[in-house]
Amino acid sequence: MTHIVTLSVGRDPLLLQTRGQVLLSDGYTVSSTLSVDQALQQFVTGDFDLVILCHSIPLRERERLADAIHNHSPNTPVVVVAAGYGSKDRAADAVIDNEPATLLQELPKLLHKPPENYRNQRKEA
Repeated sequence: MTHIVTLSVGRDPLLLQTRGQVLLSDGYTVSSTLSVDQALQQFVTGDFDLVILCHSIPLRERERLADAIHNHSPNTPVVVVAAGYGSKDRAADAVIDNEPATLLQELPKLLHKPPENYRNQRKEA
């Protein structure tokens, strides 16, 4: 796997820590934060390949953060990890089930999608 730098954002410290460990064990570099404002600051000053938003973040805050990320870097995929696989989230380029095995299986697929597919998928949601 190519070196992937990930920003992981959530309100639940235990979920954030567990998800970070799962990603680290699969070779991802992970920066985690519990604050949406801090996440935006880290994103703008960093170089991230992927942003993962936890379902523990309220919808309006997820949308605000995802929109800001897409405005700053339209080609960076934003993923929402949710309890219901296949559910839609207007802010996200993809919604992935909260199961670690599913997350690790689905992220590489998303990372290999052409960036224009992210924008088209968001318009359909």
